[in-house]
Amino acid sequence: MTGLVIGIDAGGTSLRAAVAPAGGGPLLATAATGPGNARSVPADVLAERLTRVVGDVLRGRDPAAVRAVVAGFAGGGGPGQANDPGQRAAVGGVRAALEAHGVRGAAVEVIGDVDVAFAGAPGPPADGIVMIAGTGAGAARITARRLVAAADGCGWLAGDDGSGFWVAREGVRRSLRALDGRGPATALALLLARAFGFTTADPAPERLRLALVDGALACDPPVLLARHSRTVVEAAAAGDAVAGAILDDAADLLLECVTALTPAPGEALVTVGGLIGTGGPLLPRLTKRLASLGLTPHPVPDGLPGAVALARLAARGSA
Repeated sequence: MTGLVIGIDAGGTSLRAAVAPAGGGPLLATAATGPGNARSVPADVLAERLTRVVGDVLRGRDPAAVRAVVAGFAGGGGPGQANDPGQRAAVGGVRAALEAHGVRGAAVEVIGDVDVAFAGAPGPPADGIVMIAGTGAGAARITARRLVAAADGCGWLAGDDGSGFWVAREGVRRSLRALDGRGPATALALLLARAFGFTTADPAPERLRLALVDGALACDPPVLLARHSRTVVEAAAAGDAVAGAILDDAADLLLECVTALTPAPGEALVTVGGLIGTGGPLLPRLTKRLASLGLTPHPVPDGLPGAVALARLAARGSA
C-alpha cells in the first residue's frame, strides 16, 4: 500500500509523533515536545504542540499522501467520553494540526493512550490487558483494540497508585516521617532535599524538613513531583531500605490494578511507561508478582509504535 500514516502518542510527560509508510517498514521521522495530557494541558497549548510535531514529521513530505492518523491521549479516549472536555480538546487539537499542514481526507482516530500502548506489542494484539506506570498509572482491558474496562488511572489527586508521582510523594512523606521520629531512618531525606535544590552544608533535621516541604510545594502543577521518582529509584538501588519498600509497595499496587481486571493466565499483557516499560526500574518487581497470575509482561518503550500500527490498520480499512 502506498501513502503515509501518522501516529501520535500524547502522555503526561511528552507528546510524540511519527510518520511511516502505510504499507509497513521503519519510521521515516519522529518528533517530540512537552506534555500532552488532554486533561491537564490547556487546549490552546495542546493544539500548538500538536501542530508543531505534525509539522516536524511532515517536513519535506506531501501532506496529500497521508492516508490515516491515529492519536492516543492520556486523558482522552475510552467509552462514553465523546463529550469529555479532555476528549474534545484532543480531537480539536489533532484536527487543527492536520488542517494547518494541509492534511485532508485522511482517516482520523483520536483514542486513549492505553489503546495505542497495547497495540505496540507484536501483532498488534486485539484483546488483552495494558498496564501503564509513568507519571500516572492504571490498567485497562482491551477488546477489539478498544478500552472496555479500567482500573485506576484516576489522576494524581484521586489515584494513580504506584505511579511516578506516587513514588515521589511517598519518598517525601516517608522522609518527613523519618525526620520527626515517626518512621525508620532513610537517606532519602537528604537526597530528595538536594534534588529540590537544598544546598546548605547543615543537614539538621529541621532544615531538611523545610527543604522537603518547600520543594514539594514548589512543584507546580503538583504532578511535576513525579520527576523526582528517579531519586527514590536511585536510593533503592544503593540499598536504602525505605526507598526499596516504596518500590515494593508500588509494584504491589500495580499488581492490584491488573488483578482487578480478572486476567486469564497467559493472556496478552503489555506494560508501558517510564517505570514498567522497556528497561523500567519497577519491571523486575512487577514481573515477579505477575507470575502468580500466570502472566508474563510484554514491555514496550512508549505508545508511538502502537499508534503507527493502528494507523496502518485504519489506512487499510479506508482503502
